[in-house]
Amino acid sequence: MKIENVLVTGGGGFLGKVITRKLIQKKKRVTSFSRRWYPELEEMGVAQIQGDLCNQADVVKAFQGMDTIFHVAAKSGIWGDYQSYYSVNVAGTQHVIEACLANGVARLIHTSSPSVIFDESDMENRDESIPYPETYLAPYPETKAMAEKLVVSAGQKGLESIILRPHLIWGPEDNHIVPGIIRRGKRLKTIGPEDDLTDTIYVDNAADAHIMAAEKLLTNPCLSGNIYFISQDEPVSKWKMANAFLDAAGLPPIKGRVSARTAYMAGWLFEMIYKTLKIKKDPPITRFAAKEAATSHWFDISRAKKDLGYAPAISIEEGLKRLKKWLEATGTSHYGL
Repeated sequence: MKIENVLVTGGGGFLGKVITRKLIQKKKRVTSFSRRWYPELEEMGVAQIQGDLCNQADVVKAFQGMDTIFHVAAKSGIWGDYQSYYSVNVAGTQHVIEACLANGVARLIHTSSPSVIFDESDMENRDESIPYPETYLAPYPETKAMAEKLVVSAGQKGLESIILRPHLIWGPEDNHIVPGIIRRGKRLKTIGPEDDLTDTIYVDNAADAHIMAAEKLLTNPCLSGNIYFISQDEPVSKWKMANAFLDAAGLPPIKGRVSARTAYMAGWLFEMIYKTLKIKKDPPITRFAAKEAATSHWFDISRAKKDLGYAPAISIEEGLKRLKKWLEATGTSHYGL
């Protein structure tokens, strides 16, 4: 039997590395496409191609001979120049699509985000039929929505594809959510209601869903063009989760609270100051972050269960144990603390 050639964009990143490791365990021939070279990928036996998503020639060359692409790489965050998000998330995704079509790649699994449909209101038990909002408060969700539309359009041109929307990925080696909470732990305040629920997903579960999507697409091409929410299927208080991350790092819980309105106005003010002074680092809070913090976000994943056979193999409790063990082994120095 022919060994499948698989490429992961951002294979050295948080989610990409776990997908890559699981693909190796399944005896796939795996290549990572990233701007950096990662010694840990070499140790796993992963081939590495260094290149830039923003360079179409780099992407086309890297995709030669590939059967399946997992497009995980993206520019994330709550703040930054719009063009920097557009060049990676939109133009980069267009280059991925063009490279797939040019090289006859059979399948594309695209990593998106539920933030693409965030309309600033509570979202409770919503499914994939929810439309995109007319406006966005930040370039990340806006450009990721544009990327989704490109992938859907590519499916109409013959590229078999599935889009996944994992919500708040966390776990050992997290380079976004957990370190952000740990760094700001002493300054964090509860924003808005304390009992708002949100979806999260442990990184291994997110990786499993990506691989399930590729396997199901191979046997059932009719799934092409579908979008799926994926999560722990266990909505929790975002503040309870934040405190659990702090506890895993040996830090005290969040103290103090501000209203949703106060947080939003503070975000607006910081955005104005940072834009005026052209400050590139993240503000303490933005309007987008304030709205997300003060609203519920949990989704119906029955479509992923039915079509992909997805179910979270690792519980929140087990995931937190693994996170704590990793933090104890590495120390918060991993996050520059």
